[in-house]
Amino acid sequence: MIVTLTPNPSLDRALHLERLEPGEVNRAAATHLHPGGKGINVSRALAAHGVASRAVLPSGGPDGAQVVALLAAQGVDAHPVPVSGDTRSNITLSESSGATTKVNAPGPALTADEQEALLAAVDAELAAGADAVVAAGSLPAGVDDTFFTRVADLGAARGVPVLLDTSGAPFAAAVRHGGLALVKPNDDELAELVGRELVTVGDVLDAAATVRAGGTDAVLVSLGVHGALLVTGAGAWWAGGPALVPVSTVGAGDSTLAGYLAADGAPADRLRRAVAWGRAAVLLPGSAVPRPSDIRLDEVAVVADPDPSLALKEL
Repeated sequence: MIVTLTPNPSLDRALHLERLEPGEVNRAAATHLHPGGKGINVSRALAAHGVASRAVLPSGGPDGAQVVALLAAQGVDAHPVPVSGDTRSNITLSESSGATTKVNAPGPALTADEQEALLAAVDAELAAGADAVVAAGSLPAGVDDTFFTRVADLGAARGVPVLLDTSGAPFAAAVRHGGLALVKPNDDELAELVGRELVTVGDVLDAAATVRAGGTDAVLVSLGVHGALLVTGAGAWWAGGPALVPVSTVGAGDSTLAGYLAADGAPADRLRRAVAWGRAAVLLPGSAVPRPSDIRLDEVAVVADPDPSLALKEL
């Protein structure tokens, strides 16, 4: 069982347009409604492939209830923690060109008691025999930047690996704290963390080494259209495939992480599956997750010890 924690979930409303005209009346050709938030998306992708997962999330108001109901309809087991504020709704505008515009609401503030209840829910899942915990997404108002370090400590106390996908100050705090099995930043988030631009493969490898030096076992870096890099104590690998015209990029990184978790075997094999899942996700509307029939492993190439002098845009 893979447990996910999404501290700031959402009800994601996606509208597909031929072309977005700012300041004008726009008419959508199609609409989609999905339960959203990074950890929730990981659980959804895993469930679509028959991998057991349970989503821990705060839930408040009608939208929170609808998120839980939509998860159940998709075969995702949820562990909702009641909160007084209303779960947020996010809006995604996707264009035929592949451009995606996302408007995220801030979400409800969590009280100290609600935060403790959320952590207690995670600990209960750990005690019940979770194989791994994925903590992912932004932190809502009222939650300290060190919140994810407490999740790492819960995992360490139970002997369960914790994987993290977040950004900004919470990401920096967690990396300083260490004790993580894997972090999954994109290249911009990793650049912000180390305070320098990442232009080449070598730049990313150096930044990943900095993260690992703080006590994180592995770093999986999403490079968007340029694939992904995986750095562990055993080496480094790049994976990518032919160019795609995306339908929606929302949640693609979450599917990438789910693919990594769902795979067994050598790091190269896990990276290939991760990238294949992410590539499949960008061809789906809104924050829809790929199913087994969407995955094209044969389109993904993997290179061990990629040339550090290569520019990322050349991958």
